[in-house]
Amino acid sequence: MANFSKSTVPQFSVEVYQNEFLPEGGREVNAIVTVASTGGGTLGGALGGGPLTTATVSPVHVPGQAPAAAVVIMVDCSGSMDHPPTKMRNARDATAAAIDTLRDGVEFAVVAGTHIAREVYPGNGRLATADSRTRAQAKDALRKLSAGGGTAIGTWLRLADRLLGAADVPIRHGILLTDGRNEHESPEDLRAALQACAGRFTCDARGVGTDWEVKEVTSIASALLGTADIVADPAQLAGDFTSMMENAMGKEVADVALRLWTPVGVEIMFVKQVAPAVAELTHRRTEAGPRAGDYPTGSWGDESRDYHICVRVPQANIGQEMLAARVSLIVPDREGGTPQVLSQGLVRAVWTDDMVASTSINPQVAHYTGQAELAQVIQQGLDARKSGDVDGATAKLGRAVQLAAASGNADTAKLLAKVVDVVDEVTGTVRLKAKVAEADEMTLETRSTKTVRVKK
Repeated sequence: MANFSKSTVPQFSVEVYQNEFLPEGGREVNAIVTVASTGGGTLGGALGGGPLTTATVSPVHVPGQAPAAAVVIMVDCSGSMDHPPTKMRNARDATAAAIDTLRDGVEFAVVAGTHIAREVYPGNGRLATADSRTRAQAKDALRKLSAGGGTAIGTWLRLADRLLGAADVPIRHGILLTDGRNEHESPEDLRAALQACAGRFTCDARGVGTDWEVKEVTSIASALLGTADIVADPAQLAGDFTSMMENAMGKEVADVALRLWTPVGVEIMFVKQVAPAVAELTHRRTEAGPRAGDYPTGSWGDESRDYHICVRVPQANIGQEMLAARVSLIVPDREGGTPQVLSQGLVRAVWTDDMVASTSINPQVAHYTGQAELAQVIQQGLDARKSGDVDGATAKLGRAVQLAAASGNADTAKLLAKVVDVVDEVTGTVRLKAKVAEADEMTLETRSTKTVRVKK
């Protein structure tokens, strides 16, 4: 079992990267906001370059005390998990590995998912508290898992929500594994379940093999602020489950929100996460007082993430300047009091007649605009390929190759090269491959939103 005790105080910082200068008549302001959380370990991947605003850092956790957490593991036990039989065995082994990774004191449960959801351990609507005894009991219960029945993922999520909702802990997390399509409930039922669970727990989702629907799995992770990925080879499940659980055990602060306050007359165009993956947040705003709204970011450990904020400001004359937005990190008070402000950053607008200053694109903004386009054209290209639109697929995936090369996104470039033959990456000239392994196409689609950080 890994040791995840913390000896230092987690801290948050906000840095704003932008070109604040606008030409006369200019109204659109773009900024990349880097949020970093540091605590019991070292932070990787922080951006370099001079930020315009560096906010003060605030402690948010008790030193030397790991935060309380609860985890529910949802394992697909539908009939297709028996084809081949090794798939079910690999799923049992992976779940056992995840249980071994649980920190002492974490509350947990295991759910078997088919066309219904069934508690495997500990049962009776309860959660167990992780220690050597309960981990052994849970792994013993896994041996009784067998494949049979259909797939109704919404029922799995609702059971996980009931179990997690009974835990008086700040960190609530789910891990979901499926190998098939959600055929035994309607898409509306799954959407309703996701809406009911959103904001109550986070969830990582994994598709094993190649018979599942990418958009279903990614929609689960998106709605519940988790990660999605493919495990094409079931033999790799144990390593993936261990990594997911280690990441969940490293979370220290839950329910962090990005609060955006804007002055009168400023219109919010969009808010999206752009690293480590692209995730649209604009439609997830909840009002938080006059001209302020909160955008959910989920739970945090030692990590940093980047957000792209775009606002439209009123027209102004040369020489004028204004605060275009104030970005704050907010964590709710568990007793219902005033939310705690962890850190803040400012987005500014300054009108100038200096054409060089006003037409310069900030490197971070330019980079992540390209990464967002990269994710979009991959999805469009794959959809066109599936519909038989060869010209459309070639154009979109060619553009994706060009963007991946220009931004240094080597992982995505390698995945694209399994779907197209690259003639010239600089111009985006490609040919669609005549035969593409289904696992390669699904891997590209699932991982299309993953981004790389700005080159220093």
